[in-house]
Amino acid sequence: MNFGNPVLILSALSWVLAQLIKGTVQRIVEGTFSIEQFLASGGMPSSHSALVTCCAVTMGMLYGFDSGLFAIAALFAIVVMYDACHVRKSSGDQAEVLNQLMLALQESNPDMAARQLKVIMGHTTLQVFFGALLGFAVGLTGIWLL
Repeated sequence: MNFGNPVLILSALSWVLAQLIKGTVQRIVEGTFSIEQFLASGGMPSSHSALVTCCAVTMGMLYGFDSGLFAIAALFAIVVMYDACHVRKSSGDQAEVLNQLMLALQESNPDMAARQLKVIMGHTTLQVFFGALLGFAVGLTGIWLL
């Protein structure tokens, strides 16, 4: 039976599952659910990590862990997860500080116009770890079932 592109299907499934878990956690903890939050980045588990880990695992299972395809997918996963933990988190922290600074400056100079910077939510190491674990489980289970 042909299921199309298992790498794409399983990777997308891992992303959707991570987003559903985030939405469920938000509903339980905050008592709310919004489609914006469902589609937003950040939170537990990392959907980016789930997607790229599932992609790498699926590529390894299908084409061999010694293949060039797996190597590309694994390196891509490492870059994405590093970026989620470090670069995006740092830029989000900087945007928060700059927004606070701009508000303080506006208080002393009301004529000053300033726009708020978008605070990009990065991930903690734990969020990335659990996203990767989810992606690993979806990739392994999906290949086993297919």
